[in-house]
Amino acid sequence: MSLSGACVIPARDAAPVIADTVAAVRALRGVDVVIVCDDGSDDETAKYAAGAGAIIVTHQKSLGRARSIDSSVNALGILETRDNLKRAGFVLIADADLGTDAQRLAALVAPVREGEVDLATAVPAGEHEPGVAEDLAVRGIEELTGWRPRAPLTGLHCLTRSTFEVASPLAAGRGADVGMLIDVRGAGLRVREVELDLRPDDRNGSLAASMERARTLTDVTRALAGRGLKADSFLPEGGLSGLLRRGPWSRNP
Repeated sequence: MSLSGACVIPARDAAPVIADTVAAVRALRGVDVVIVCDDGSDDETAKYAAGAGAIIVTHQKSLGRARSIDSSVNALGILETRDNLKRAGFVLIADADLGTDAQRLAALVAPVREGEVDLATAVPAGEHEPGVAEDLAVRGIEELTGWRPRAPLTGLHCLTRSTFEVASPLAAGRGADVGMLIDVRGAGLRVREVELDLRPDDRNGSLAASMERARTLTDVTRALAGRGLKADSFLPEGGLSGLLRRGPWSRNP
């Protein structure tokens, strides 16, 4: 029997595109509920998401991506109990800025919905050059689980509800993706990487993007350390600060 499920979307200041994202995921086969967590937005993200048919969870101030996902899944459980709804069999985690491209997430939903895998995670189609944080994530996950992922930081996943519980509580920030993969693989569950045509980030050269990469590196390091990786033996000389000096945000990479 095929599963039905929910899509959760952490969102902050996504008003220009959130309605298109919500509409696209609502059209996916098996997705019955869409929950958007408005993570302290300064714009009308919640208004446009609700207008497109999403249920809204609100953070008065930004708590980050991981807490937004947790809040959304917690809200799903409350709705199921309050309204006597059938329990969602899977959770699809999407990005707010996907827009109409969110229709491509059907390829993630299908193998989970049909019971073929416990977690499907998106990887870019074609050649992929990992950044500093993702390279650390790849090597750390391999060290801890024996499995080498191709692109663990895309942030796009579909997993059964019970698999999400295995991965909870999520690690903070972008460490959530790393912690999830480690916990799920460590539990012996089935993981499949699914190629999607993901658009490159056109903000890669900006200061904001550089700061975000630095935060991601910190989140990944914490998630790996929290799951038993000895950072001193795994990071290059200079540890985390050494990696930061070598990163694309540095004037002396």
